[in-house]
Amino acid sequence: MQFQNLVFLCVANSARSQLAEALARRRFGPGVTVQSAGSAPSRVHPMAARVLAEVGIDPASLRSKHDDTLYTDDIDLVVHLCAEAQCPVLLSSAPRLNWSMADPDRPDLSEDAQLQVFRDTRDAIDQRLAVLEALRDGPEPLVPTEFHASVRVPDLAASARFYTWLLGVAPKVWTHRYVTFVSPALRTNFVLLVDDGKVLHQDTLYHLGVELPDRAAVIAAHHRAAAAGFPIHKPARTTWRGTPLHELWLKDPGGNLVEVYARLTDADLTECPDNLEPSFLVTA
Repeated sequence: MQFQNLVFLCVANSARSQLAEALARRRFGPGVTVQSAGSAPSRVHPMAARVLAEVGIDPASLRSKHDDTLYTDDIDLVVHLCAEAQCPVLLSSAPRLNWSMADPDRPDLSEDAQLQVFRDTRDAIDQRLAVLEALRDGPEPLVPTEFHASVRVPDLAASARFYTWLLGVAPKVWTHRYVTFVSPALRTNFVLLVDDGKVLHQDTLYHLGVELPDRAAVIAAHHRAAAAGFPIHKPARTTWRGTPLHELWLKDPGGNLVEVYARLTDADLTECPDNLEPSFLVTA
């Protein structure tokens, strides 16, 4: 997701969009122009200024502004924060995100309670900004042809019945311990694994994964993951035991194992070594 000029909109440009503007400026720095505005601007709410000061942000430069003061030609991302039906409509072709949030201005509450609502709103906006920051200028994405996922279930038969209905496809194969669905329409390989208390290794299908077209794509994924700083659990290699695959194992930020794989062609299969040991596809 690429952007250089970011605008936050709500009705009064008093609380939500002011919090977002200040937090985004701190998070993105001078590399991104950050603005906020509203269709009926009023003031910077004193509690918005107060909760910003609590996290080390000086609110002195914030001003409530009308959205017609924005120069729309340079805007390349618009974020709507209001939950009201009258949210401002900016005449811009820029992509839009809808972060609908309730107005924290709650005069019906005590001062302490209202201040906590403002803190919660500030923190929620900052957490959304953290995701936006992580997506900005991200590495070039893969182009998968299939997504593999698996869940553990206490009743394999009942779950097989449910997911046959949900996915609209009968299982491709099953044993007493797992049921595998392959949905070309969803480009999904989905596996049910019986939850019998036994520890499952990723080789038992208990993992996430994406399929790529061929060996070259798996090798390219290895180099792109390394360049992006993503943890490589097992480097790109060809495995011959069980279902032969070109595969790369990564760990996501939560430690979940993710298999990036490609099925072998007939020509690939002719390279199978007698000892069936993995063939590494990249050098250290």
